[in-house]
Amino acid sequence: QVQLVESGGGLVQPGGSLRLSCAASGFTLDNFAIGWFRQAPGKEREGVSCISNNGDVSNYADSVKGRFTIFRDNANHTVYLQMNNLKPEDTAVYYCGADHQPVDYMCYLRGSRYEYWGQGTQVTVSS
Repeated sequence: QVQLVESGGGLVQPGGSLRLSCAASGFTLDNFAIGWFRQAPGKEREGVSCISNNGDVSNYADSVKGRFTIFRDNANHTVYLQMNNLKPEDTAVYYCGADHQPVDYMCYLRGSRYEYWGQGTQVTVSS
């Protein structure tokens, strides 16, 4: 059974940090690019960051460049999103998705490409 489970969300003050985890099971993680997306109340889902299946390529939304870092540990079937200098506008439910890319060694911040999704984890940035 294919499963993606996000964790690590919570309440943090502006300027604080969180590390989100996306644990994968039921499929071969090394064949998939992984993306992080978020959706705030009343807004559309937006791509935050993604990483290629081998970890060599990563992309970021302009709004998080320099603050967020994505990395993966295929041996432990987990992809992480390190979020630093968090801002109130980062408040959203964060989802990870898996895009089957066994040979492309690329990743794309387009949600329609992603075949599998987790249930999401809430991130709230507030003082």
